[in-house]
Amino acid sequence: MKGTRRLGSTDYAISPIGMGCLQFAQGQGMAGRIYSPLDAATTTEIVGKALAGRVNWFDTAETYGGGASERALSTALQENGVAPDEVMIATKWAPWLRRAATIEHTIGDRIEALQGYPVCLHQIHGPRGSLSSLPAQLRAMARLARQHRIGAIGVSDFSARQLREAAQILRDEGIALAANQTRISLLDRDIEHNGVLQAARDLGITLIAYSPLCRGVLTGRLHEDPARVEALSRTRRRLNPHLRGQGLIRTAPLIDELRAIAQTYGVSVAQVALNWLISFYGDTVVAIPGASQPCQAEEAAAAMDFTLTDKELQRLAEVSERVR
Repeated sequence: MKGTRRLGSTDYAISPIGMGCLQFAQGQGMAGRIYSPLDAATTTEIVGKALAGRVNWFDTAETYGGGASERALSTALQENGVAPDEVMIATKWAPWLRRAATIEHTIGDRIEALQGYPVCLHQIHGPRGSLSSLPAQLRAMARLARQHRIGAIGVSDFSARQLREAAQILRDEGIALAANQTRISLLDRDIEHNGVLQAARDLGITLIAYSPLCRGVLTGRLHEDPARVEALSRTRRRLNPHLRGQGLIRTAPLIDELRAIAQTYGVSVAQVALNWLISFYGDTVVAIPGASQPCQAEEAAAAMDFTLTDKELQRLAEVSERVR
């Protein structure tokens, strides 16, 4: 499983597992309602554990603390002695109640916050909410790409129709759409039925799976000790339907299946869930689990160290389809 994959049709070679950096928002903004602030030493160790496990790319965003995540990530990379050309960083422009012109107006802020690390992938952080049309947004991104201020262009949570439209707009600009970031996990498999997976394959676009462990449900730890749910922030509980009502009871058979396979390989439930995700869909899907502790970064990276059989992949798919 170790090795790299091509990001869309770009020249970027990325590990199947990257790292999401919402947790580096330093307690600011919406992210601050989900994650407590992390000190610099812990952030540096988290990034170091990911790098040691051969994770070579990180996903952050303007909205993750108004640049706090970008700055914390780049500082941690510097502390780990990583040169700008040794890692790929993806970030995002927030479209909500803003015009496309702010894409170009704020790119300097992104570059400044990343402290010398390039914006390898710049993404539109959602298909709705902008005061400008999608073509205007993508053309602004294309201008930045032609100016070599960003490397590649991506989107987030685009439907199949929106994905095809965006790809065509960029083709007219002589640029390929590289990625669509969307929620995918064993408990979030809508891409198989809503056309997004097929569109990505048709267009040669990488799907970046966020919440690949369904916000902790697919670690199995909450099933082992349901009292842990109460320790989570109210925002995290509210945002996750699998943590409400009979959610944990309903998904227990899937956790049991994950645990049985995990014992076979001597790995964790979470590692099996991540391995399924980056294997079941072939090279089309990569994942960006977050990590608020060094051990979590180490665990996620090690999900690339073994290979599930076709039978195991299909068995997990069958069980998840029944319980999700």
